[in-house]
Amino acid sequence: MTAALDWLSNGLWQLSAWQLVIFTLAVTHVTIVAVTVYLHRHSAHRAVDLHPALQHFFRFWLWLTTGMNTKEWTAIHRKHHAVCETEEDPHSPQVQGLKKIFWQGAESYRDATTPETLKRFGAGTPDDWIERNLYTRHGVLGVSLMLILNVALFGAIGLTIWAVQMLWIPVMAAGVINGIGHYWGYRNFECPDAATNIVPWGIIIGGEELHNNHHTYPNSAKLSQKSWEFDIGWMWIRLFQLLGMADPRSTGPVVEKVPGKTTLDLDTAWAVLNDRFRVMAKYAEDVVSPLVEQELSRAGNATRGVIRSARRVLCRDASLVDDEGQRRIEELTAASPDIKLIYEYKQRLLDVWAKRGGNAEELVKELKQWCLDAEASGIQALRDFVEELKSYSIPRAAHA
Repeated sequence: MTAALDWLSNGLWQLSAWQLVIFTLAVTHVTIVAVTVYLHRHSAHRAVDLHPALQHFFRFWLWLTTGMNTKEWTAIHRKHHAVCETEEDPHSPQVQGLKKIFWQGAESYRDATTPETLKRFGAGTPDDWIERNLYTRHGVLGVSLMLILNVALFGAIGLTIWAVQMLWIPVMAAGVINGIGHYWGYRNFECPDAATNIVPWGIIIGGEELHNNHHTYPNSAKLSQKSWEFDIGWMWIRLFQLLGMADPRSTGPVVEKVPGKTTLDLDTAWAVLNDRFRVMAKYAEDVVSPLVEQELSRAGNATRGVIRSARRVLCRDASLVDDEGQRRIEELTAASPDIKLIYEYKQRLLDVWAKRGGNAEELVKELKQWCLDAEASGIQALRDFVEELKSYSIPRAAHA
């Protein structure tokens, strides 16, 4: 009787409280790695190829710990990117509200899992016997086996560990990433949706907190962009690569800056087009920000508030600027001819990419004209920006 009670209390492994905490963190981290490396970067975006054995381990682990199958998750995520921040987006806090997505993100996933969505966005996902007859058909069986295993190993506390495992993805991924990651945080790039980066959650969420970086370069296997950003999912991919079990297909646009290059040619045009989000981030940092600071230093009290309130929206994607933001831009550009000029140049550059991106000759012609006009603007920051722009090129290896 005593032995039975001891087993019910502590399970077969008889772990201490700290050991139980470490175990829980370890298994939930494996789940996060399965989601970010396998479901997200491999299946949804094809940013990394994984060894079949590693793929199947992740499929099995996700069946045990989440009940999710590859096709459903992949289809919902691809649809999210295709219709981001619209009424059709399966989980946009900008449309449905942060409260709903944070607390009911998993329900939003289930509601969006329709046959039409699976057919349109679920191509290329596993369709073998075990997927059809076990992982998809008996999703509840996997999480039930996990519950039995936890109770057997840890006793009554195994119920709590199982509950944490079951809540980990709905809270951290569906709630934090899909909710907060489209609502609060900082933005390295002005991608055409509200995605933000959240720090310092890297170890907990597997690098997925770098959501603005991901939405800017969705096909990149590496989510970090700044030297101080940490993507633990990329660390795992590199480790798997060393073991011969992963092959990253892309880490972002293949461009380089050639020191001393002063001619804007076709390679420059394509490189700038491919890396346009980083180019616009440089424009915000090297052209807009210094000029705004300059205007602030010499502005009177009446206009200083206008400048401060509008500086953030000057470089935002037009689709994210609401009526109030547009009003602030108009006030600021009316108060400062120089800021009006650099804002107009920013809009012109975006127009070059939008309208000339498919025609090489037109792209080079329009970009050259933009550079000539910018150099003649009389604004030193614009001239310096043009000089850096001319140094862009496509590496020789990318031509092969």
